Amino acid sequence: QVAEAVPAVVLDAEDLVAAFLAGRSPRTLRAYAADLEAFRAWTGAATTAAAAQLLLAQGHGPANAVGLAYRAELLERGLAPATVNRRLASLRSLVALARTLGLVPWSLEVSGVRAEAYRDTRGPGKAGVRALLATAADREDPKGLRDQALVRVLHDLALRRGEAVALDLEDVDFEAGTVAVLGKGKLQKVLLTLPEPTRAALEAWVAVRGPEPGPLFVNFDRAGKGGGRLSGRSVARVVAALGAEAGLGGVRPHGLRHAAITAALDATGGDVRTVQRYSRHAKLETVLLYDDSRRDAAGEVAQLVAAMA
Repeated sequence: QVAEAVPAVVLDAEDLVAAFLAGRSPRTLRAYAADLEAFRAWTGAATTAAAAQLLLAQGHGPANAVGLAYRAELLERGLAPATVNRRLASLRSLVALARTLGLVPWSLEVSGVRAEAYRDTRGPGKAGVRALLATAADREDPKGLRDQALVRVLHDLALRRGEAVALDLEDVDFEAGTVAVLGKGKLQKVLLTLPEPTRAALEAWVAVRGPEPGPLFVNFDRAGKGGGRLSGRSVARVVAALGAEAGLGGVRPHGLRHAAITAALDATGGDVRTVQRYSRHAKLETVLLYDDSRRDAAGEVAQLVAAMA
């Protein structure tokens, strides 16, 4: 009776791609869609579904040979290891879903390339962050107030720039002193407590932004009028410009997150589990990278070894 009640479904590559992208957060959806589009462009297929079908039709050995060729092409183009690994991971996940659904009996086993994660986990440092905030605080025009609030949430809450630009006005509750943030790869928002300096900066910005619903951080045109949602690229330009004005140079939004996590480790005496809850990293090992860099563990051991010679 159950078999009669459930209609038979024949999945093809188009259904597979749709199932693969379904239920993703908007940010994850964009990333996966971009990865599949990059593979489609490389294959020359008309659609991402056609590119997926081309891969699945190869069989175990030939499909992995295609994956190796694709990886070689990405590396020859000089793409960053993180980008190469993400694109390969997207293909592996797609094939894994195809295997789960019974479309293929094999898996894509092409591994990523080695990448040195978090080469600089310190960011601009405490003094650099103070200089950046002081530079932002020198301006009291709407754009200046926006930039102050933006730097505050990026640093004080250790937000990723994608998390910051995704914020809407309704996510901020000044009475409760919280902000609802949609974390990386998450489908539900989490409430983060606003420190007093962060709340004050946001209140000053919202006072000039206005009570209209929509994106919390908006861009400005040349006439100084607010427009649509601030993009991640624009956030990078804002932070870089403030860094240059403060005499720091090369400051990136993620550098503020690095500085915040390092400062949190200093403030907690290296309590990596507490800091993991603050940084919202999925893996404790990632926080340990920050702690090792903060303490220069390798340098301390080198000093001990040198003293024994």
